[in-house]
Amino acid sequence: MTETTTTFKPSLSLFDATMIVAGSMIGSGIFIVSADMLKEMGSAGWLLSAWVITGFMTLTAALSYGELSAMFPKAGGQYVYLKESYNPLIGFLYGWSFFAVIQTGTIAAVAVGFAKFAGYFIPALAWDDVNTFSLLGLKVHYAQLVAIALIVLLTLINTRGIETGKIIQSIFTSTKLLSLFGLIIAGFIAFNWNVWHANWQNAWVMQKLTKTTSGIDFTPLMIGTALGAMASAMVGSIFSSDAWNNVTFIAGEIKNPRRNIGLSLMLGTLVVTIIYILLNVVYLATVPLNELAFARDNRVALSASDAIFGSSGTIIIAIMIMISTFGCNNGLILAGARVYNTMAKDGLFFKQAGTLNKNAVPEFALWIQCLVAALLCLSGKYGDLLEMISFVVVMFYAFTIAGIFILRKKMPDADRPYKAFGYPVLPAIYILMALSFCILLIAFKPAFTWPGLIVVLIGIPIYYIAVRNKKVTE
Repeated sequence: MTETTTTFKPSLSLFDATMIVAGSMIGSGIFIVSADMLKEMGSAGWLLSAWVITGFMTLTAALSYGELSAMFPKAGGQYVYLKESYNPLIGFLYGWSFFAVIQTGTIAAVAVGFAKFAGYFIPALAWDDVNTFSLLGLKVHYAQLVAIALIVLLTLINTRGIETGKIIQSIFTSTKLLSLFGLIIAGFIAFNWNVWHANWQNAWVMQKLTKTTSGIDFTPLMIGTALGAMASAMVGSIFSSDAWNNVTFIAGEIKNPRRNIGLSLMLGTLVVTIIYILLNVVYLATVPLNELAFARDNRVALSASDAIFGSSGTIIIAIMIMISTFGCNNGLILAGARVYNTMAKDGLFFKQAGTLNKNAVPEFALWIQCLVAALLCLSGKYGDLLEMISFVVVMFYAFTIAGIFILRKKMPDADRPYKAFGYPVLPAIYILMALSFCILLIAFKPAFTWPGLIVVLIGIPIYYIAVRNKKVTE
């Protein structure tokens, strides 16, 4: 691998950047997570409230990031913002968590999602014990091999240059946005008022739903427990709405980044938020609440599609999810490697990751990301890892947005072509909401939090080892 260029080439337009924002956000989550959210909260009103709150948080965070992206319009995004706001250690802890679980775990889960839904067309990929074999003591599904092959393919494509990745992202994101809007329109045409009214009975009574041998058990929740249930439910909506910040990682390849990153964040998150809320309206307008909560394998979109399109609904949703996950993973793979490249240039990652190949992309960083994501696919533990992602991600988002306040004092005269919308009120509201979310998860869902904190803290000794090695080589 020979380095023939030292700088990224700005070649992405506002449209391309917006496609990366939207495409990276929409994977398979929106088609699935509403089932578990309903189990936690048990009502239509609170389900939509959770999605609205998540949308508000996502939009507020994205609009706040506009100020940071305009101040530091270079590759690395959030890693750079945290380093500049606090210190290199905090920046590294984010980058380490990003490499260890956030980006690589998401890539693995999205790829497996693609392979699972390919099982509708290829029986050998069906997720059951028949389609498995043993590898080094591990039980491996054939679907996992397809997931790894997808990651390798998209990584290879992205080593050929940003133009190829850009084309794939634009085509697949445009296709899935049009498909999702088509599903929403079809859902409103098939709107079942009887189902809708039934689902809105006791819409604001929060209750936990549990399936028993005799039927479904409804357990009303007290105020304190209800707050915990809301936070637990929002793990799904926040994970489904994450990765909007990926566009900040590739700032060095965006034309006029001071303007276009902030605009793409606003446009991309707004479109996806509208889609997510409208899709949940469609779910509630076509399928009874209990059937949504206990849909087979949590596939609420499949239940809705069956109600809208009949027997062909399964095929339609399977194709939509395969398109969605393919485009989503392309965006995740494309953007993630740029963070490791920036860390390497700071002497905090593998040195080779700081180089660019002849196509002006960080090839080594792409392949090492591919390796970790592939191992997570084989481990079968990506699902467990993803449970902690929402907590870790929101924690770092809160730190990053708090950095706006720090930088206003630390660098009062710095050039700010764009300033955070609604500052200081909206950023402060986001921080309070994010911290409340994290505290509630610590209290009510420790399984989501302590493993995530442990992953972050493991980065502290790794950071000091990296700093020591950097000093030795200088």
